[in-house]
Parts: sequence; structure tokens; C-alpha cells
Amino acid sequence: MTWQPFDTWIVVIGVLCALSCALLGNYLVLRRMSMMGDAISHAVLPGLAVAFILTQSRASVPMFLGAAGVGLLTAVFTQWIHEWGKVDGGAAMGVVFTSLFALGVILIRRGADHVDLDPECVLYGSIVLASQDMVTFLGMSVPRAAVTLGAVFLLNVLMVAIFYKELKISSFDPALATTLGINARAMHYLLMALVAITTVAAFEAVGSIVVIAMLIVPAAAAHLLTDRMLPMILVSLVLGALSAALGHLSAITVPTWFGFSDTTTAGMMAVVAGLLFTLVLFVAPRHGLIGRVFRRAMLSFQIVREDALGLLYRMEEHGLAAEGPAPIRVLRQALGVPRWL
Repeated sequence: MTWQPFDTWIVVIGVLCALSCALLGNYLVLRRMSMMGDAISHAVLPGLAVAFILTQSRASVPMFLGAAGVGLLTAVFTQWIHEWGKVDGGAAMGVVFTSLFALGVILIRRGADHVDLDPECVLYGSIVLASQDMVTFLGMSVPRAAVTLGAVFLLNVLMVAIFYKELKISSFDPALATTLGINARAMHYLLMALVAITTVAAFEAVGSIVVIAMLIVPAAAAHLLTDRMLPMILVSLVLGALSAALGHLSAITVPTWFGFSDTTTAGMMAVVAGLLFTLVLFVAPRHGLIGRVFRRAMLSFQIVREDALGLLYRMEEHGLAAEGPAPIRVLRQALGVPRWL
């Protein structure tokens, strides 16, 4: 394996995407809206089509504005259907993103079919090509995607820092936030706007698969490790960055073990994120599977010890205690516990 300069930029782009998504993903997980990123990734297609039809151009700015606008509308429509129609949140997301995605396909086929504006361009990115699309920034030649995602990450950090208390309270208990004078609805739409901007900004570089993975997996893993908000955010950022860096490293090394040259970096980033989540699922001290099994085993031992003491006391009280210590076999039979206890 030979590490090239563009490999470093691939990792930088992936890490910036992971940090931007993981930061907001904590609030989505707490609000039980983890699939909002998936909904937005499918629903922005009509925004791209309308932007092209109006401008007859595939320039980045109108495309970004069109996609971000429809992404925000996705969140608004989902909330309206959920509140006014009394529809489950997941079902509301499904109704909105399937309808908007179908509308986008129709608009592209009817209004932009003569250009190479493919619906799949929204779903799949090319982080390798994005690392080679250079622009001059502060006198240095850096990938355009790194500049864009860096700006998005700074925007997310700024908004979360300014509205940290409001976002936290409204995520845990919107009713309490309202009684404290916090506009829970405004915080919801602010979060949805940031999610839409982040999702759209990362499409071209990494594709929606990585965006969805980074919005959900690091935050879900962090939630298994801690129940406090700030540590959860910090842990999710670390897990997201590790997923991106180890994902690209795995993409260029692991396939060689099986006789292949390499594999898709974006897909491997999502796979590594899933593997890290699986590891956390087992070893998390409080909510992990191993910890739960250990605590249940210790509780069983404690119950058996207390029952044994109670049995010995009752035997002594009724004059049934034998001379010397009671055999373990007799206690097991009397208590009806298995041999392994």
C-alpha cells in the first residue's frame, strides 16, 4: 500500500463529513428522528430538478439552494403530517420523502432529461474524485468538498454552541422547554435546517449512504456509552472521525488480503461505523450486552446467597440444622437452583 496525498484529502473530507453529521445526529437520536437524514436524502431530488429548470444551469449554488430548500420543506411537511394528521413520525417521513422523490424523478424526466442529471447522483457520491477537485483557499490548494464541509461543520458547531441549552431541553422534553420560555418549534426547525444543509453539502462528495450512517451510527453508539449530553456529543465526534479514517484505510488494505485491489471508500466508512457500533453494543459498561449479562449473573448469585442464608436461618429456628456446615448439594436441592449457581 502506497499512501498518496489524495488519500490524506479523502480522509479529511470523510472526517469533516462525519463530524458535521455526528454533531447533529445526537439530537436526531434523542428526538427519535434518526431516519430524517434518509428522508431528506431522497426528497431533495425535486429541488435539484427545479433549480436546473429555472436556471438552465448545473452550477453549485442554485443546485445547493434548491436541494436545501426542499430538504427543509421535507422536515416541515413531516412535522405537519405528524401533528395535524396524528400520523406516526416514521410513517410521516415515509409519505413525504417517497412523494417528493417520485416528484423529482418526474421533473427530471420531463424537464431535464436532455442533460446528465441522473437521480442516482443524489444517492451516490465519489469521495475519490472530490479529493481531486481543487480550489485555492487561504493561499493553499485544497479540495472544494473540504472547504464546503469545513464551513458546514463550523456552522453546526456555532449553532449548537449558541443554542446548546435550548436544543438539549427541547430534545428531551418539548413541553418543559415551552414552559421555560423556549420556542421548541423554532428549535426543531433550526435543527432540521442544519440537517438539510449538512446532508445536501455532503451529497456530492460522499453520497447519502455515508451521510445517513454518520447521522445515526456514531450518535447511537455514544448513547450506549453515556447518558450525559456533552460527553455523548464528544464521543460521537470521536467515533465518527474514527469511522471515516479507518474506513478509508480499510478500503485500500483489507481487499488486498483477499486478492482484490481496493473497494469503495464511502461504503467501507459506513461498514466501519457499523463495526464500531457493534463493538460498543457488546462492551458498553452500562447498556452493553456483556455488561447486562454480567449484572444479571451477579444479581442471580446475590439472590441465591440471600435465599441460602434465609433457609439456614429457618432450619436453625426450627431445630432442623444438622451438625456442621450444610452440604452444598442439600442447599441446591432445597432451593431448586441449577448446579452452575
